[in-house]
Amino acid sequence: MVKDARIAQIGFLLLFLLLGLSSRDWTIRPELLATVGISCLGTQWLTRNLIPRWRGQGAGPWWGVPGWQSAVITALGLCLLLRGNHAGTMALAGSGAIASKSLFRIQDKHFFNPANFGIILALVLTPDAWVSPGQWGTQAWYFLLFIAAGGIVLRWVGRWDTSMVFLGTYGALEAIRTVLLGWTVDVYFHKLMSGSLLLFALFMVTDPRSIPNAKQARWIWAGAIAWLTFLLQEQLFISTGMFWALFFLAPLTPLLDFLWSAPRFTWQSLGRGFSLKPLN
Repeated sequence: MVKDARIAQIGFLLLFLLLGLSSRDWTIRPELLATVGISCLGTQWLTRNLIPRWRGQGAGPWWGVPGWQSAVITALGLCLLLRGNHAGTMALAGSGAIASKSLFRIQDKHFFNPANFGIILALVLTPDAWVSPGQWGTQAWYFLLFIAAGGIVLRWVGRWDTSMVFLGTYGALEAIRTVLLGWTVDVYFHKLMSGSLLLFALFMVTDPRSIPNAKQARWIWAGAIAWLTFLLQEQLFISTGMFWALFFLAPLTPLLDFLWSAPRFTWQSLGRGFSLKPLN
């Protein structure tokens, strides 16, 4: 029985990647996928093992990669969502994603989602990076698969409410727009059944280590991201609006944690795979 929810998430994300490569005709070069994985794991080892040794803080064995599960999850998220033509682009995204956890911290908690930070970094600093929100199409069975897999992980870590607030708010805004424009229900469901939107809602905006701790704060935060996503995508016609929305609003997490005090999420490999307890 899998006791660490991160292992289950790795399994689901790997399944999605293999599914996309085999059924969606993604033209992704294997060496670029390998570059992402190596850069994420290498940077994780550097920041969690080598640098602490230099500072005399102690670390595990030289060959170990503390927190490798989170690094692999970040790598798979980048492989699923980010595209680039050069290894340097993907290495920048992978290294930047993991490094952000050490560079941007308040009260010893990082507030940027690593994969999202890597995506934005590559989009801003390189000429060949892009995100294709429509790469999954809108087939119903993808929708059901993502909902089932995401629901299992979110139920495990107790963050399903964050995803539901985001999807509910975004869905309501899209429904109002559909009615006002006189479009059919088919158009509405076409927008909501985007595979990239579901991956974002189920596996990125719900990252328990970087989102607000308190339930009320998470609801406000997720609703704000949905509003900004809708504005960027439907009013400013930015197809990658959800990634920019999460990036812009991520710094609100420390403020919301200050306003609503709650125990911080910590991963544990006992019992149901997680534990909620205060960190001293």
